[in-house]
Amino acid sequence: MIAFKNVSFAYGAHQILQNVSFLIKENDKIGLIGRNGAGKTTLFELIVRHLIPSEGIIEIPKNVTVGYLPQHLSLVNTTSLWDETLKAYDEIINKKKQLDKLLNTLNEIDNELQIQQTLLQIEQIQEFLHYHNAETINERTEQVLVGLGFKRSDFERPTSEFSGGWRMRIELAKILLKNPNVLLLDEPTNHLDIESIQWLEDYLIRYQGAVIIVSHDIAFLDHITQRTIEIINSRIYDYEMPYSEFVSFRKTQIELQRQAFENQQKQIEQTERFIERFRYKATKARQVQSKIKQLEKLERIEIDEYETKSISLQFPPALHSGTVVCEAKELSKNYGTLQVINNIDFIITRGEKIALVGKNGEGKTTLVKIIKGDLAANGFIQLGYQVKIGYFAQNQDELLDLNKTIEQTVSEIAPADIRPKIRNILGYFLFSDDDVYKPINVLSGGERARVLLAKLLLEPVNFLLLDEPTNHLDVPSKRILKEAIKKYDGTVLIISHDREFLDGLVDKIWEINNGKIKEYDGDIWNFLKQKKALSLQTLFNRNESKEKNYKEKSTSNIEYLQKKELDKKIRKIETELEKTEQLLHTYEQKIQEFEKILNNQHQHTNYDYQMFVQYDKTKLEYEHLFKQWENLITEKEHLLNEKKLRYS
Repeated sequence: MIAFKNVSFAYGAHQILQNVSFLIKENDKIGLIGRNGAGKTTLFELIVRHLIPSEGIIEIPKNVTVGYLPQHLSLVNTTSLWDETLKAYDEIINKKKQLDKLLNTLNEIDNELQIQQTLLQIEQIQEFLHYHNAETINERTEQVLVGLGFKRSDFERPTSEFSGGWRMRIELAKILLKNPNVLLLDEPTNHLDIESIQWLEDYLIRYQGAVIIVSHDIAFLDHITQRTIEIINSRIYDYEMPYSEFVSFRKTQIELQRQAFENQQKQIEQTERFIERFRYKATKARQVQSKIKQLEKLERIEIDEYETKSISLQFPPALHSGTVVCEAKELSKNYGTLQVINNIDFIITRGEKIALVGKNGEGKTTLVKIIKGDLAANGFIQLGYQVKIGYFAQNQDELLDLNKTIEQTVSEIAPADIRPKIRNILGYFLFSDDDVYKPINVLSGGERARVLLAKLLLEPVNFLLLDEPTNHLDVPSKRILKEAIKKYDGTVLIISHDREFLDGLVDKIWEINNGKIKEYDGDIWNFLKQKKALSLQTLFNRNESKEKNYKEKSTSNIEYLQKKELDKKIRKIETELEKTEQLLHTYEQKIQEFEKILNNQHQHTNYDYQMFVQYDKTKLEYEHLFKQWENLITEKEHLLNEKKLRYS
């Protein structure tokens, strides 16, 4: 659908993309990865024509629609949640208004020709509305809003009452409902809770269109994507496999490149020594010339370069504290008539690492601010003996003066003996040379997160309160932060929805729901396994009630449209199955040909490294394609069973 052909782009002298070529195909599920600043957002901006390539062409057919969710939006608050979301259907709503107007004026027309023309317009609009399932827009809107975590009681609330994170969800809902051919999602999970992330995963897996995701949530990428494009040093690496498979494959590939490079260098050195030794001997002149030509024609092996810079992070030893770090009894917090925390008790003991999870708006950040002492609450809460808190805020602007420079921000809290070493400390967080003089307001989200982490290191503490610390960090930085927290000997309470980050990091999960805290022992995956069962039961009960209401209100026309849509999905999967089976057959033939050639090479000790790499890549692509085939079979069976249950 979308083709990049030798595309380059630069900001001044800084090259972002260089001679990049790739194709986005229908129904592709792509993970776009790379370090902060590598060019991921730039690539999105090029697709939506916000930027123009300095070289090359981006081909997008006129009939291809693109939906783009950027990290930062300029939001306008003028209407209710429901009305704002319905803007996704502006074209359908306008067509309905046109239809009503035509129907109202039809009886007033006397001219036969005008009547025929009006009837033709009515028929065309009705066909348009029928094709776009106009009768179901309210149902679809409700489904997406609830899936993204909104309550039905929120639907009539003004958008001005929602925080920036919730406004991002509204924009995401509008984009999903527009159902574009290509979805571009830049860090879509940053403002979602775990249940909403899981809902979005299921939605995107079944999405009938191409999806390209920028995310540092590895589990999210692995569950959705079937292809990975990585941007490194202005170039791209593109493979038909999910992120984790891609990382493993790239490590193996680079190691093989390194071995082949070293072998080639030895051969080059031997050839050059031969040339130098016999250059002036007439009897060897022909052989020397042959060796020179051999070197000139030699295709030099290159090792793919990786950006190896990463933050250096190690928390100082925790100050000694009492066994009880924080204790609360009958703790409650209200905002007017809204009760966020309702009569809870808890004890946090020294050395515990706890994850605080729950839907957005349930009071996670409120509880952390109460513990920190920034918010008053009813009931009893007390920190233990010599407890000192280090705090990382989800909203970075809370803790950062946007007008100060990086150096000023860090220096103002540093002890006197540390200040001469500030430049070195900032270097550990990838701020070097003149970077330290940048004001906070020009920094990206990832850079601001690194400033906050640097501040945490400057004062010894023993109780870390971390509110979504990974939202803007790239994958290597997240891993380094995770290892630092694992080694930290103090107490940690983390708010996070990043499952991969929490895996192996915490030993206890606190879920906050309806003002109460429920404690789960064990890791995040054990918690999610339990929650999945509970959520499915809740969903079943809700769907059972909705199904009853639906049957009472539904008409034969709606049933006909739904059955037609189901048949369309089944036919589409059958077509994909046929194509996939043909591709599998082609790959099987390729693999057999490779094995025949490689076996022959092995017998004659004439090893071709590039041939082996292609063989290995083909096998991986075959395995991935086979998984796709299995998924299509499963999906087809699911749809056939659904059709049988609903219409037989």
